[in-house]
Amino acid sequence: MTAVVTPLVLRDAIAEALWAHVRAQDLAEVCVYLGLEPQGEYENPFDSKRGYVRGRLLTKSLDELTELARKVVAQFGDEDLAKVLERLGVYGVAGDLKNLIFAANGPKPRIVLRDAINNVIEIVENAERCLVYDRPLAEHGLTWGELVDWWMERCRSTVTRQEAARALYTRLSQSLANEAERFFFRTYCARYARFDGATFPALVPQVYLHYDPYVRSQLGDQPGQLKRQRMDFLLLLPRRARVVLEIDGVQHYADDGAPSPRRYAEMVSEDRALQLARYEVYRFGGQELAAGRGGAAGMLNSFFDRLLTLHPAI
Repeated sequence: MTAVVTPLVLRDAIAEALWAHVRAQDLAEVCVYLGLEPQGEYENPFDSKRGYVRGRLLTKSLDELTELARKVVAQFGDEDLAKVLERLGVYGVAGDLKNLIFAANGPKPRIVLRDAINNVIEIVENAERCLVYDRPLAEHGLTWGELVDWWMERCRSTVTRQEAARALYTRLSQSLANEAERFFFRTYCARYARFDGATFPALVPQVYLHYDPYVRSQLGDQPGQLKRQRMDFLLLLPRRARVVLEIDGVQHYADDGAPSPRRYAEMVSEDRALQLARYEVYRFGGQELAAGRGGAAGMLNSFFDRLLTLHPAI
């Protein structure tokens, strides 16, 4: 029987991880970086690093400790703390789904805040070129069957459900940027269509993660610029787990064919920010999915199976 993870257990595990990875002279600064308050007058990491951390975590709830532990694992890769987190089960992104804008197949939409107090947005230009899922997200995530139901209502369709599913598949495919993305999407859909595909998670393409009304060419490299505005694919899984799947072409790490440390640094920085917000991020090299590459479909099928095993249905 798996031991229960109590706040005491998690406090001790966090303290042990920071003791192992952080020097005493750096511990106060690291704690602030992880989101803790600046140290008090009588707190001194040189007396006892473990005791210093435990004392600063005494008032934290289990949820707060879990979030902090995830930050520590993301930053330092501590395996023992990661095992403690695994015993807590899947712990997804905080907050409710509000705006799922996806599958743009043309010019960038123009989005305005119609009601900033209630976070109500409106697409005032190019709305016809993207899709907006506007239903509440259930605890089990978003399935393909639910997406088809939404599509039929949106289109006021009188066709059969199977015909509507084909039409939605075609529309989503139109938003994909290249053959590697199309292969990825096609392989996932073919894999689970063999089972009861309607109950499996919907693989949602080209999802807006951030939104900036200006295009990158207008902004240049100004401070605060949002580097990655769209995700290639998103899975909304049980217990608020959100999985980002990215297909990396040469533009992710090169400029005009030449390696670009700056582009690579931007990419990994954005990944860290997403992971600290409790998204899972998985990257695939475009070359892995190149047309005619043997074994690519089998590799993807194995990956999808293992991923969904980590996020079992409720």
